[in-house]
Amino acid sequence: MASDTSLAAGPGAAAPAPVRPAAAPAAPQPLQGAQLALGTLALSLATFMNVLDTSIANVSLPAIAGDLGVSPTQGTWVITSFAVANAISVPLTGWLTQRFGAVRLFTLSVLLFVLASWLCGLAPSLEALIGFRVLQGLVAGPMIPLSQTLLLSSYPKAKAGTALALWGMTTLVAPVVGPLLGGWITDNIAWPWIFYINVPVGIFAAGLTWSIYRTRETPRKRLPIDSVGLGLLVLWVGAMQIALDKGKELDWFASGQIVLLSVVAVVGLAAFIIWELTDKHPVVDLRLFARRNFVFGALSLSVAYGLFFGNVVLLPLWLQQYMGYNATTAGMALAPVGVLAILLSPLVGRKVAQWDPRVMASGAFVVFALVLWMRSQFTTQTDQLTILIPTVIQGAAMAFFFIPLTTITLSGIAPQRLPAAAGLSNFVRITAGAIGTSVATTLWENRAAMHHAHLTEQITAGSAASTQVLGTLGVAGLDAQQALAQVNRLIDQQAFTRAADDIFYGSSFLFLALIVMIWFTARPQGGGGADAGGAH
Repeated sequence: MASDTSLAAGPGAAAPAPVRPAAAPAAPQPLQGAQLALGTLALSLATFMNVLDTSIANVSLPAIAGDLGVSPTQGTWVITSFAVANAISVPLTGWLTQRFGAVRLFTLSVLLFVLASWLCGLAPSLEALIGFRVLQGLVAGPMIPLSQTLLLSSYPKAKAGTALALWGMTTLVAPVVGPLLGGWITDNIAWPWIFYINVPVGIFAAGLTWSIYRTRETPRKRLPIDSVGLGLLVLWVGAMQIALDKGKELDWFASGQIVLLSVVAVVGLAAFIIWELTDKHPVVDLRLFARRNFVFGALSLSVAYGLFFGNVVLLPLWLQQYMGYNATTAGMALAPVGVLAILLSPLVGRKVAQWDPRVMASGAFVVFALVLWMRSQFTTQTDQLTILIPTVIQGAAMAFFFIPLTTITLSGIAPQRLPAAAGLSNFVRITAGAIGTSVATTLWENRAAMHHAHLTEQITAGSAASTQVLGTLGVAGLDAQQALAQVNRLIDQQAFTRAADDIFYGSSFLFLALIVMIWFTARPQGGGGADAGGAH
């Protein structure tokens, strides 16, 4: 470039100084003392509030549907609308950060999330609630990846693992707390308060974040809007999410609507990939997948999260529908998972820079496999203590899987690409969670139908067992129709319990198989912690 400039100046002209590439802006110094503690608290609160909202409404759907005068099936759009909007906005984080700056974008996202939450609580109709949930999902997208980015910039390079540990705790514990908190609020106060609780938390988190980080704003530059890429992203993600959420209800590919949505999603994805790889200013940086650690780290993390989240959804469904638990007690059966996760995450954060994160993640997958194998032994007679034991153990696996795999995924990435990388990896993880939920619940119902058929084959009208059971129920005061309904209920209980065991058992082996994928990654330089942030 220097020689070209010199020639252009013409003969006899003094040669200009060589042109050097502009130096990258210096990264801000790590925070210290009270500022570090308060900054971590603010970012963690915002992340917790965001992740909590993905699951807190699940147990409140019957109350919401009844209050707004719609069917529970229509009420599921309260979940779907948020998921679709959130999935669309998460991968836009990198582009939006370059345009507006990480601190400004994060703070604005939190405040808009608070506004949308308040509007959700005030919604007078299902249509209004769905509209406000779409707004909530759209503005929530950048919050999770940017909280990750800002936390990494707050800690010294050698303590990147500690930052990821603190971030990972909120991301993993919140989906478990959501159903428990949502059930308690719905049972004891009113469903709008599952949204209103975000208002004070969000205002506090936004104010604290701005007061600490406003002088640490990232560089901004005006980028053209990739309208075609954005449109294709909305098209294929929206079609895929709606197909996943409505597939079970519409019997999957037996429905023309699901077939059409699937075709739109596949064709839209193909067009999106081609466009983003050829556009000068893509809205999503797909070239990150050319990095070995990013592609295999993100895939390992996402598939594992899909398995984890599918089972997190399945367990309370089984407990509430077939084991006699209510929303609050089902949430309590899941709550102890946070104990070991919270206790061990700081240790993992310190050691991820010294130990091989691939070994740590492999150990976590072995523990996940053990936990799911223990759950595959559940019966209709299993007591609450037996259900709690694998739940407690699972907390250790959560601490040792999320932090090392996030460290591997983000290792060696340049500071200016970190928001895009965090956004893209979180997008893949969120999508995997949606797929895992749909696959787990669909397989559960299909396997239950199979077990129900096998169990009823052994029951005939004139058999001694049938006569004895119906006679006992008749003595208890049930007429013939009521007695048969009770027998069918008992068969359903057995069938769905066996089906849940099948899902747990299969998931156990899938976790063991996933260990292979981890070892396609390279060990991050410096043991993982030094490079993990890539933002220092």
